[in-house]
Parts: sequence; C-alpha cells; structure tokens
Amino acid sequence: MTLHTILPLEVVLQGFHQQNEHKPTIELHSGDMKLELEPVYPGIGKIVRIIECPLHHYLKPELSPGMLYTYGPQLKG
Repeated sequence: MTLHTILPLEVVLQGFHQQNEHKPTIELHSGDMKLELEPVYPGIGKIVRIIECPLHHYLKPELSPGMLYTYGPQLKG
C-alpha cells in the first residue's frame, strides 16, 4: 500500500506500535442486518459497525456507530 501525505511520518505512524485494548464485541443478526456491537448492558449494545445490510439502512442515523441498539427478548409490559 502506498500512502501519499504531507504529514510527517511520525504523525502518520503515531500509536502504530502501541497495543490497543479492544473491548469484546458480538455479531448480531437482526432481520436483514448483521451488526457488530459492544455490549453495554444486558440486551443493549453500542454499534461498532454495520457488517451487512441493505444500502438504505446506511442512511439511518439510529444505525450510526456509537448509537445504542436494543437486542434480545423484548420485555412486554
């Protein structure tokens, strides 16, 4: 891969050799979507990324990375 940039090499590679602590994630199939979620609370996860879905779902702000997503059995009141 070739990267053309005006930034100094130190800035581009900053943090490259540091170990990143990744939080555990889960893959969730919900209808016609496949999401990667970071569990926050039982039945609630923070969206890390959309793995697979119809194109129009990418335009929905509620499916943006960082948004909370409810999954699992829903409580009926």
